[in-house]
Amino acid sequence: MDRVEKAKDYFRQGYACSQAVAMPYADLFGMKESDVAKMMLPFGGGFGRQRLICGAVSGMSAVIGMALAEEGGGAENKKHVYSVTVELCNKFKAENGSLICAELLEKARLSVQTGGSPEERTPEYYKKRPCVEIVGSAVRILEDYLKTAGKI
Repeated sequence: MDRVEKAKDYFRQGYACSQAVAMPYADLFGMKESDVAKMMLPFGGGFGRQRLICGAVSGMSAVIGMALAEEGGGAENKKHVYSVTVELCNKFKAENGSLICAELLEKARLSVQTGGSPEERTPEYYKKRPCVEIVGSAVRILEDYLKTAGKI
């Protein structure tokens, strides 16, 4: 199973969008998927269901940090990592219309609720939400960059 399908499958299993995007890359960094899942959970739902930056974008950005950031993070490395992050965010926004969770949900004509408990993952949930495809989009963008950069 490729990383795009693996990420979509993780989301369908109930993982947050941020987790689903980052977990398929754990092996590249010598990490356990369970540790990546723990680390990325707070970013789901647009930063803890605040509906801010899409969790898929947060997952994508975390993987870029792991792939490109150097220990100590000198100015040139920061500049490079930030530049790549902006590049990938621009691609995500061009493909999906926004980087903001609430806007992505509104675009799908869904009511936006913040805080509280996540919705139960039922077949109806998956039919109405764009999140599975958004997760796939983030991973496709990430895969394209990492392959071009020779990181995978």
